[in-house]
Amino acid sequence: MNEVIRFQPLYQDRVWGGRALEMSLGRTLPRAGPIGESWEVVDRPEAQSTVVGGRFAGQPIRDVLAAEAAAVMGPAYNPQRPFPILIKWLDCRERLSLQVHPPAEIAPAMGGEPKTENWYIAETTGDAGLIVGLKAGATRGAFAQALVDQTLEDCVHRFPVGPGDSILVRSGTVHAIDGGNLILEIQQNSDTTYRVYDWGRLGLDGKPRQLHIAESLASIDWDFFEPEPLRAAPESAVIAEAAEFRIRREVLAQGDSLAFGAGEQPRLVSVVTGQVTTGLADDTPLTRGDNVLLPFAGAFTLTALEPALVLVTENFV
Repeated sequence: MNEVIRFQPLYQDRVWGGRALEMSLGRTLPRAGPIGESWEVVDRPEAQSTVVGGRFAGQPIRDVLAAEAAAVMGPAYNPQRPFPILIKWLDCRERLSLQVHPPAEIAPAMGGEPKTENWYIAETTGDAGLIVGLKAGATRGAFAQALVDQTLEDCVHRFPVGPGDSILVRSGTVHAIDGGNLILEIQQNSDTTYRVYDWGRLGLDGKPRQLHIAESLASIDWDFFEPEPLRAAPESAVIAEAAEFRIRREVLAQGDSLAFGAGEQPRLVSVVTGQVTTGLADDTPLTRGDNVLLPFAGAFTLTALEPALVLVTENFV
């Protein structure tokens, strides 16, 4: 199956969003107002990626896997299993809520799903930063009191970031994204988020957004202090290694190629900068912002038409 599978983005209104997907990625957004998320690849009951072009044009990803699981994902893949990765572009013009995703060992009992995710910082403006983990010495008791006192920033670990930085955020890690970040998020297929603190903000409906205090306090890893991001670098490297996936940063000069053999594994390719050609008969270059699926059964050679940086997500099957 020598065919790159492309998908139609699904745009999500968010109170903290903006218009950077339009300005920075050259997208045509479907409506005015703050667009915070573009779901690039998703297979969930409430959201389905639709294939653009090729033999599967117009089909939801669920139908493609049900009919062609062996070719797309490999011969051992259960056709009923949802696609295991969800990819999003996040346009964070304002700070997101402080939140946590439940660890795998307690998520089922809480009616939720675990979610380990990786953030790759594509662009920043102003004093952009991230909040990940606790400040050294913070305790559950101090955290709970800070919620009452509205002084939670004293308990969480914030650090500045710039383009090219990234960090792996595992389930159980308290976290938030500051305003001024354009982020490519690659995550487990999950949409369970427990919001513990929202900085006194109102939602798009003018009302305070729902908080999940008890669930958050039960989910937070109280022994995870002050992690540091992987800083931008000019060479290719593995930037995330987790049980759920691996992400490689590939830095390509003009004319450099990436080859993927047939029958190895399915992979996701995300273009952060530049353009790459697929070398196929109906080749349309992949450009900044594109996220595509390379099926298990296909052989592909991607070649940079100009200096490019791409992320390759693998080991998710």
